Amino acid sequence: MKRLAVWILLPSLLGIGGLASGEGGLHPAGELHSVQAVFIQEKHLKILARPLISQGTLTFQSPQSLRWEYLQPMHTVLLLHDGHIDKRIEHDGHFERDNGPGVETMQIVLQDIGSWLDGRFNDNPLFTVHRLDQQTLELRPRDPGMESMIQRIELRLGAQKGVVEQVTIVEGEEDFTVITFSQLVLNEEISANRFTAP
Repeated sequence: MKRLAVWILLPSLLGIGGLASGEGGLHPAGELHSVQAVFIQEKHLKILARPLISQGTLTFQSPQSLRWEYLQPMHTVLLLHDGHIDKRIEHDGHFERDNGPGVETMQIVLQDIGSWLDGRFNDNPLFTVHRLDQQTLELRPRDPGMESMIQRIELRLGAQKGVVEQVTIVEGEEDFTVITFSQLVLNEEISANRFTAP
């Protein structure tokens, strides 16, 4: 469950259309309609000598269409469109639907992604938001029980207003995930089939 929860939350943290106030509130910029980016994900685990490295792309279109695609090491696509979620894994050149445990949970959590990417970051009841410095926001779970999955999330804001360039998710004392985004393209029109077909 811990791995699933972290994997789901990652795409939701890239763009937040606004900046945090001193009290941790966010003021929507109202200008972010779509986000496309490349990412590198480093998963650090106490039991591993080296981090697990994944690479992929993120595509988001307001209000709630999302494509989170791992290109390496295993080609996996997560699609969210019109409230429906579809997870596909490539095997032998063909995508197969993953209907395994956790897909329903993914749908519940992913409903919040559109709100976060649309600048309504404090709408999510799972986290409190605090500004650590001019470029860093920290999210902490409101429910102490959730700390067994995620202790805190740090967002490093980019130069462009409302965009996050790096996310660090701390799961335990020595277990954490760092995702770095690059090649951001904002507010380009995106075809609907990007969110419906792998």
